[in-house]
This record gives sequence, structure tokens and C-alpha cells, in this order.
Amino acid sequence: MTSDDAAVSARRTIVAMGGGGFQMEPDNLLLDDHVLALARERSGRDRPRICLIPTATSDDPALIASFEERFAPPRAEPAVLRLFARPDDLEGLVRGQDAVYVTGGSTANLLALWRLHGLDRILRRAWDAGVVLAGMSAGAICWFESCTTDSFGPTLRPLHGGLGILGGSLSPHYHGEPQRRPLYLRLVGDGTLPAGYAVDDGAALVFEDRELREVVTSEPDAGAWHVEPDGAGGAMETALPARFLGA
Repeated sequence: MTSDDAAVSARRTIVAMGGGGFQMEPDNLLLDDHVLALARERSGRDRPRICLIPTATSDDPALIASFEERFAPPRAEPAVLRLFARPDDLEGLVRGQDAVYVTGGSTANLLALWRLHGLDRILRRAWDAGVVLAGMSAGAICWFESCTTDSFGPTLRPLHGGLGILGGSLSPHYHGEPQRRPLYLRLVGDGTLPAGYAVDDGAALVFEDRELREVVTSEPDAGAWHVEPDGAGGAMETALPARFLGA
């Protein structure tokens, strides 16, 4: 174990945003600041190291530039993991971070490429070591077993075979896109997807050691729900308490 590894807390944290952060809320720092606060708490560094993984956007240069601007010193020490220009030491790059941040985009492509390069296993080991895993949309649902996705076209479909670090399923953009809520309720109700969580844009689930610690939001009216079968062929939503980060 390196000295950097030893500095990271053993608590294992995932921040799953339904939507938001620098990719969707360029003028709202609240969710991104919360990721940095968790990284500081776990590493003890005032200027945490955070690495963008933009695989789901095919390493989009404009998005990378936005990330580097948002997380530039003195706020953080940003890095970028480009799988389309793959570094030799993926594990060293990831394990040297206090947090990784996964963008939205194509979840199916992200999962396929991560597995091809072994990044799925590297991220799981980084999580075990205490590196904060964060992301929005595709960067949130990838940590679960199952989800709904637009990876295969404009019509949403269920997707199984996520990384499974977190059990169950996730639906992002819950009230932000018209297909999201009715489809997720139907798929959970008929058993196509396991019970899980639905998260609005501007809201994030914060997990510690696979247990939901809290819901935080960058907008006062954003929310999150636990969704499970109702025993009668449908699904029921339970609203989760949420903490507005701007309060």
C-alpha cells in the first residue's frame, strides 16, 4: 500500500446524480462542490485530486475543457482518463485520485469499453480503497445492476449488466424527461427491473458501503424516490428525505 492509499479513508462512497453537475448545471456548483467535500473528507487534502472519465461521450473535448475549468486549482487537482488515448497505467492513474467523476452519455458503450480495458475491475478496487466514485446519468446508473437507458436510440429501454457495486436499479432524469417515470414504474412493477431508485436532475444519492446515507440536491424542488413492486402488478414510490445544499 502506498502512502497515498493509506491517506484515503476506508469508507467506500458513491455519489449517483440523476442529472446535474458541470455537464448540466454550468452555473450551479453545489453538487460538484459536495463531491469535492467528500473527497477532502476522505483524503485529508485541501485540494483533492479528481479524475474525469468521459468514456460515455467518446472523450468529448469540449466537455473535458469544461471539467478542467470547473475543477482547476485552487479548487482541485483535475486529471482526465481518456480511453480513446489510453494511458499505460490505468490502475495507477485511478488509484492516485481522491475521486473519479463519470460523465453522462452512452451507458452501453461505457460498460463495453470499461470491460474491454479492465477499467471495471480497477474502479471496483479503487472504491474498495476509499476513492469516491461519482457521476451523473450514465455516470450514476453504471454503478447499479440495472437501469433504463437511451443508449440504443431515443426510445428508452431496460439495461442489465451494470457493474453491480450497488444492488438494484436506477432511473435518472426522473421528472426531467417524459419517458422516464412511466417506463420505470412499469418495468419495476412487472419485474423486468429490480426495485431501486429514481432521481431527478439536480439530485444525488450518496451511498456509504452500499447503504444510502442521504439525498442531496442543487435545486430546492429536486427529489429522489425508492421504487418497488406494489404486489399488484404495479410499483409504488416512496419519497426520500433530501437536503438542499444551498440552504
